[in-house]
Amino acid sequence: MTAVTTRQAKTVNKYRAIFISDLHLGFRGCQADRLLDFLRSTESEFLYLAGDIFDGWEMKKRPYWPPAHQEVVKLILHKAANGTQVIYTPGNHDECARDFCGHSFDNILVRDTAIHTTADDRKLLVLHGDQFDTVVKVSPVLAHIGASMYGKLLFLNRVVNAARKLLGKPYWSLAAHLKNKVKNVVSYIGRFEEAVINSTRSQNLDGVVCGHIHHAEITHFGDTLYCNTGDWVESCTALIEKPNGKLEILRWVNEHESHDTGTEPSALPKAA
Repeated sequence: MTAVTTRQAKTVNKYRAIFISDLHLGFRGCQADRLLDFLRSTESEFLYLAGDIFDGWEMKKRPYWPPAHQEVVKLILHKAANGTQVIYTPGNHDECARDFCGHSFDNILVRDTAIHTTADDRKLLVLHGDQFDTVVKVSPVLAHIGASMYGKLLFLNRVVNAARKLLGKPYWSLAAHLKNKVKNVVSYIGRFEEAVINSTRSQNLDGVVCGHIHHAEITHFGDTLYCNTGDWVESCTALIEKPNGKLEILRWVNEHESHDTGTEPSALPKAA
């Protein structure tokens, strides 16, 4: 794991590219405060919004738009207006935005998919990933039921972590823990990754960056790179590209909770 080093509280981390997905703005489970902290603490030439930025499914059921969610939007617009190239590839929860693919709004490019070329000349497919989710494609109703159950799980997750905070313990994702333990979920993630990789190879690309399954990861399938950005309701993770083209996943939860100590964000063990 990348060593944690000290920094001044107001230091801004500069990257060549940042990839985030599954913010789920408009959903009570969105950890907007941590997301704002991350966005304020980073700068990049490219900012990819890889889908489910807004949660249209939840907002249709019950309107929810607190000030922190609006601040996230304003901050992204500010970055776009000040030189950051922002590319938005909608997902299934914000699928209405797909009607605008091919257009640009307030310096934000909306694309169904995008190709990102890293500093070391690797070409990566960028998309949300729901295109490869057989549940979403075959049974949208079943997908909505699953989303509702997931929302209840995240509510329980907040209760658990409120108790942990009172006990002085760090954030822990119950939802992520259950994902890693349930055999069917692990099998589903494997099938999803395989489908994404096969599509990437068919386009003669070096790798893929996606979201959708809320499971941050960097791994290789043969000579094809697979990166998943994770999410901002459970793990609070982002994929970043350093100036030399190296890719890493940053987990912002621990960093957010330890800002008073002035440490840099932690990187997950895998990098590419």
